[in-house]
Amino acid sequence: MTIRVLVVDDSAFFRRRVTEILNAHTELQVIGDAANGQQAIDQTEKLRPDVITMDIEMPVMDGITAVRKIMAATPTPIIMFSSLTHDGAKATLDALDAGALDFLPKKFEDIAKDKKEGTQLLQERVKALGRKAGFMRRRTSSRPEIKKAPLSRSEVSRPHKPLAPISSRLSKETPKVGSGPLRKASGKSYKLLAVGTSTGGPVALQKLLTNLPKNFKLPIILVQHMPAAFTPAFAMRLNSLCNIDVKEAESGDALRPGTAYLAPGGKQMLVEGRAGSAVIKIMDDNSERITYKPSVDLSFGSAAKVYGGDVLGVILTGMGADGREGCRMLKQRGATIWAQDEQSCVVYGMPQAVTVAGVSELSLSIDDIAPSILKELNYG
Repeated sequence: MTIRVLVVDDSAFFRRRVTEILNAHTELQVIGDAANGQQAIDQTEKLRPDVITMDIEMPVMDGITAVRKIMAATPTPIIMFSSLTHDGAKATLDALDAGALDFLPKKFEDIAKDKKEGTQLLQERVKALGRKAGFMRRRTSSRPEIKKAPLSRSEVSRPHKPLAPISSRLSKETPKVGSGPLRKASGKSYKLLAVGTSTGGPVALQKLLTNLPKNFKLPIILVQHMPAAFTPAFAMRLNSLCNIDVKEAESGDALRPGTAYLAPGGKQMLVEGRAGSAVIKIMDDNSERITYKPSVDLSFGSAAKVYGGDVLGVILTGMGADGREGCRMLKQRGATIWAQDEQSCVVYGMPQAVTVAGVSELSLSIDDIAPSILKELNYG
């Protein structure tokens, strides 16, 4: 199936560049372009693309406003292009709040080893989002059109949760795991909550963490694949929205209950010491052997050495398989591993990897993860 793409950017040069890259892939076809947000809305209504690539800063109408209007009228998977700056990070997070599903630096080679890998990265991200298109359309085609008041922050994120189940892409060898919200606590004790995610993670993490109480009894480590320029702004945003404390992790941070430590982009976050006095270690990583910086595998693996089986590990939406081996190490020491379910993922890659490997015990909708964590920890 060919994935049809609308390219939106006020630079004709950048539109041509993105078009050439996407059209070079046999499964992708650019069917139109737009030079501003209003044109993007018009072209989306006319062409009904499977995916939209969207710039943020444009004349007439900016990309964030366009995303919000498109998601309200004709929900479509959107990937944002942004600059690797603090302001670019803030604008990108605003776009994700408005309903965009993914983002890349405008110079996407900045997070790739070379031009070829940058090209492949863009193609693969667009392909992954293209698989969501039919389900977003089904949401609106199955109900009458209703004029709505301006959307609130919580409402604009709803397109991330498709109502119709995704047609199964799981291997026939995939082991069956429990699904649906946790019904009964296991009685197991925990000393750490560890969460790993990638594509779609910013919105998923926000939904999970904002539902945890201020008196949350465990420290939390968060590993989100994200450029270095983005993690400080993301940690600040989460901290402003959550009851718990959220910070970008620094070397020497003592792991305290009720605090979440976000791995800095471009570096590795490890847990060191003993379970009762564990600390964070942040490391520069110039190795080409490890693809992801930060890496869920490395962080989870270090947590396994310090906390053994006293860890509740959760893998959320994301492309690839990072986290599978780290979860395997945790599982071997007796830890509990859960995964986000296919229906609520933006990309069912990382959760699928731990599920297929037989490591995950429970598949949960993003809406059910926080309540299930609280039930497992015997809150109320």
